Amino acid sequence: MSVLSGKNILLGISGGIAAYKSPLIVRLLKSQAAEVKIVMTPSAKDFVTPLTLATLSTHPVYSTFTEESQDNHVWNDHVALGKWADIFLIAPATSNTLSAMVHAKCNNLLIATYLSCTCPVYIAPAMDLDMYAHPANQQNIKELNRIGKKVLPVGEGFLASGLHGKGRMLEPEEIIYHISEDLKAELPLYGKKVLVTAGPTYEPIDPVRFIGNHSSGKMGFALAEEALRLGAQVTLISGPAALEASLDIDRHNVVTAQDMYALALEHFTHADIVIAAAAVADFKPRQVGKQKIKKEGGIQSIEFDSTRDILSQMGQLKQKQFLVGFALETEDEQSNAIQKLKSKNLDAIVLNSLNDPGAGFSVDSNKVTYIDKNETTIPFELKSKILVAKDIFSQILTQNA
Repeated sequence: MSVLSGKNILLGISGGIAAYKSPLIVRLLKSQAAEVKIVMTPSAKDFVTPLTLATLSTHPVYSTFTEESQDNHVWNDHVALGKWADIFLIAPATSNTLSAMVHAKCNNLLIATYLSCTCPVYIAPAMDLDMYAHPANQQNIKELNRIGKKVLPVGEGFLASGLHGKGRMLEPEEIIYHISEDLKAELPLYGKKVLVTAGPTYEPIDPVRFIGNHSSGKMGFALAEEALRLGAQVTLISGPAALEASLDIDRHNVVTAQDMYALALEHFTHADIVIAAAAVADFKPRQVGKQKIKKEGGIQSIEFDSTRDILSQMGQLKQKQFLVGFALETEDEQSNAIQKLKSKNLDAIVLNSLNDPGAGFSVDSNKVTYIDKNETTIPFELKSKILVAKDIFSQILTQNA
């Protein structure tokens, strides 16, 4: 999930040659599930058409204070536009636009909207190298930064004049990257590494059959997505699960408990927060048939060995990590969960029960109790696993502040 997902982004376009890149900015923002509206100066229409931008953004494009609709003048409300936006991106920002922003020279709809908005403002300057280096423009950029606006750096390369140097607008991908990283830096888990295990493990009996459980991985995947939303660098180790994860999540697919053990321990050392939500098999067949066991021959008995205890091993190795386990219980639920919390050296454990309707394996909802290392229990009502993930991270952030 992108940090821009669900954001209302107002794109301001001023009249410079770099405006030809604006449609790609719109496409990139839309691809990250942002809502985009556009306000442009009249001169910007010389470089990019409102029709192109309206088609890509799926919204009307605004460029004048009024416009005619069926012979009646309609006011384009710059105040409402400014209040709608979560982010105001001005790209390109020409020398004239920078000056107007600094001196409140309200001579077009873009500047009027800028002066009315209260959201974060990102500015992507675009001009020739000597113009960009001019003390007046450098002073205006310095002043915009001083009052809390976020002026992006410029690129270096060939310019419209034919010269080579600093002043060209950043490429659309670079602009989106700068904004995204800036937003992530404000998130509570920015700079943190989160490791999540999810799903079941399958322990083979022969090349065809296996021993497993009903875990779908939905809870673990929801936790990984929530960690990503909170700004973390997320590693997800999943047993067999028919689920999709965001591309920004570093996903590793495994099958057996041993596979998960090896990968989990490999990534554990570098993690800050570890959530073991996987339903790892406790036992595996001692002998695995090299060929499919025929029905006619039958299986008289299966001898089992214990699998390696991933959570216990992580508890022993734990240093700086905040380690959270899961306990799915059917009887003596709280006492069993607390015993697991202590014996495996956890910082917290999440208890859920197969006795609660709508909770447990495969379903989209869950009902959990969060128990911290002081044995303080915090029960939550039945809700979607997405919301359960939010509750769990709310407690982790409180406990790990």
